Amino acid sequence: MKATIVTIGDEILIGQIVDTNSNFIAKELDRIGVETYEMISISDDKQHILNTFAQLQNKVDIVIITGGLGPTKDDITKKTFCDYFDDQLVVNPEVLAHVTELIEGFYKRPISQLNKDQALVPSKCTVLHNKMGTAPGMWMKKENTVFVSLPGVPYEMKYLVENEIIPKIVKEYKRPYIIHKTILTYGQGESLVAERIENWENNLPEFIKLAYLPNPGRVRLRMTARGTDKEELEKAIEENVQSLDAIIHDIIVGYEENETIETVVGKLLAKNNKTISTAESCTGGKIASLLSSVQGASRYFKGSVVSYATEAKVNVLGVSQDLIDQFSVVSAEVAAAMALNVKNILKTDYAIATTGNAGPSKGDSKAEIGTVFIALATPEGVITEEFNFGQPREKVIDRATIKSLEILQKEILKIVQ
Repeated sequence: MKATIVTIGDEILIGQIVDTNSNFIAKELDRIGVETYEMISISDDKQHILNTFAQLQNKVDIVIITGGLGPTKDDITKKTFCDYFDDQLVVNPEVLAHVTELIEGFYKRPISQLNKDQALVPSKCTVLHNKMGTAPGMWMKKENTVFVSLPGVPYEMKYLVENEIIPKIVKEYKRPYIIHKTILTYGQGESLVAERIENWENNLPEFIKLAYLPNPGRVRLRMTARGTDKEELEKAIEENVQSLDAIIHDIIVGYEENETIETVVGKLLAKNNKTISTAESCTGGKIASLLSSVQGASRYFKGSVVSYATEAKVNVLGVSQDLIDQFSVVSAEVAAAMALNVKNILKTDYAIATTGNAGPSKGDSKAEIGTVFIALATPEGVITEEFNFGQPREKVIDRATIKSLEILQKEILKIVQ
């Protein structure tokens, strides 16, 4: 079963907003064995929408559209649906009752005609009830293709996908199984990883595909198996994961899509009842942002000091001005002092500190652009490492962030092995 996801909105095409809806929908479809054939973003133009529908007709099994269902004149999806399906808009009493209750009961204001018009839907459609907002979803079939229209507001779209679309697809369609397994590796680049596992990859069964998903300092290896026998697929995936682990055990830090390095580190900290703090300069709080993004992070992450300017390192963290004058603000000595001081201030077991020249200018130090010192204060002492992550600036920050968490992860593992 194949699907195409279509987002409607000029705001996406001009870069005003980022399309996160397609990503969410694709993951939900994949979870039930529906393959996303393509993702398309198109303008708020009636003819453009009609042409897109015609091109997709009988090409895929289901087309999921988001956007263009609001109450204003630029929201034209419902009327375009009517044109494509040779239909007309009618008032749906259930939707009207819901919209009235939402506007008058919850928002405590008189309902307008624009609000009432949200209850207008094509007469031939199956209405998908939207408890989160005023715009209902619409399900319509023409020949061999189902067209589903959803509001573009992310939380409304997610509700309809999870509670209306997915259950309906599962009930009405027979689908193959798609099994994924994502192996997370850190510390080696894509080409080196590929070289190490070349023979293993060449011997994968035909129904298992491998994809490399590289990021600065890390490579995710995603195995995908498709077929009709779920148990057979899961068994084959697990056997091949075990044989892969025997080859690159030293760089594997976790599994599955949601186990990023910050998740892996968080689990290690929580499991061992250890805490972490950060003192960041060149990374600007990005390490703290990643650590705190994990659900349950309050168990182990105590806080951060973003001491971007030299005076903040002195006045807030208490780094000695004499130390900075002697060794430079970008140095192993200053990084170590930052880590030790924030560890003491926030009373944590571990503390990460970064100081460096991310570029494009050198700032308060003469160190080469791309130079970063990372320090990790542990219960036993402090470790410092020097790196040059090159350019551009974003690359330096990303690599320093990931490398910091990688260093932390390796140190925590020492206490559990």
